[in-house]
Amino acid sequence: MTRRKLGQLEAEVLAVLAGADAFLSTSELRERLDGAPAHTTINTILFRLLDKGLVIRERRGRGFAYRLTANESGLAAERMFGHLRLAHDPSDVLSHFVHGLSPAEEAALRAVLDDRS
Repeated sequence: MTRRKLGQLEAEVLAVLAGADAFLSTSELRERLDGAPAHTTINTILFRLLDKGLVIRERRGRGFAYRLTANESGLAAERMFGHLRLAHDPSDVLSHFVHGLSPAEEAALRAVLDDRS
């Protein structure tokens, strides 16, 4: 098994929760993730997400089940804003971002920008 990049597993957990229509336990989350990360690793991520206010939990038996509190698009946008705000040269960051877009992604971005006008 290869190690994930920093934050990748958290993003994967958020994506699974975003696609779920109900609360999910740690075991249910683990089953839906690639590579079968350790139960304790998933719990650690869930506790951090709970501290950040990104998930809520409810008691399920002796454990808890978790659900996303915000929509996935808003979370992704907030992460992008965070990285952009920390950059020394935001214009350069945006340039690299745009040059890395697929044609479909570029068209979607253009449509959003045109709607703002």
